[in-house]
Amino acid sequence: MNEVYRQEKKYFMTLVNMRNLSGLLEPVMIPDAHNGSQGYRIRSLYFDTIHEKDYEDKIDGLEIRRKIRLRIYDPAADFAMLEMKQKEGGYQKKRSLRLSRRDAQQIVQGRYDSLLQYNDPFAAECCGLMHWQCYRPKTIVEYNRQAYIAKENKIRVTLDYEIRATETNLDLFCPVLNLYPVLDPFNGVLEVKYNGFLLSYIKNLVNAANRSELSVSKYCLARSASMKFGF
Repeated sequence: MNEVYRQEKKYFMTLVNMRNLSGLLEPVMIPDAHNGSQGYRIRSLYFDTIHEKDYEDKIDGLEIRRKIRLRIYDPAADFAMLEMKQKEGGYQKKRSLRLSRRDAQQIVQGRYDSLLQYNDPFAAECCGLMHWQCYRPKTIVEYNRQAYIAKENKIRVTLDYEIRATETNLDLFCPVLNLYPVLDPFNGVLEVKYNGFLLSYIKNLVNAANRSELSVSKYCLARSASMKFGF
C-alpha cells in the first residue's frame, strides 16, 4: 500500500490558458515521463453507496469525506490501482494498492472478498467498508492528463482535458466506451498538489494563469452531468 498526504487545489481553465501554463511549467518543472505530446490517458471507475453518500458529502462540503475508485492507464493493462481519497480538513490522504486485473474485475462485480488475499490492512479496510456500506460501481470517468513534478514538497501540477464519462457500461477494461462530455470540450481542470507549502515560483505561475477555483471533483462533475442530461 502506498500513502500520500497533501493539499490539493482545483481550478477551471480554458484549453488555451492550459496550453499557455503548460509552456511556462515545462522549463521549470519535471514533465511526467508519460506525458508525450498529448498527455496520457486515465480511466477511473468510482464506487459509491446505494444512497450516494460520498457524492452527497462532497456536494454538501463536509470536512471529512472519501472517494473509492479503481484506476487504469490502459484498458489492456494487467493491473488496476485501488485508491481511497479521504478529505481531512485542508489535506487529502490518498492510499492505493495495486490489484491484478482479475481481482479488479471481481471487485467491479461486487466480490470484495477477493481483497482479503492481499496481506495489507488497507485491502481489509476496503473490503469491510465496501461490504458494510453497500458500495457499488457508479461512474467511469476518462480524460487526458499532462503532469509536471517538483520533488520538493511532493509538488505535482496536472492539466486534465477531454473529460468524459459513462454510467451505462461499467466494464473498466472495455477497449472502447461510449462516453459523454462532462465539461465543455474547450475547458479543462488544473490541479495543484503539494505537501506543506507551494514553492513561490510555481505559485506565481499558477496565480498568474487565468483560472477559477473549482470546488467539486471529476466524479461529482460526471454524476451531476448524468443527472442533468439524463444519460
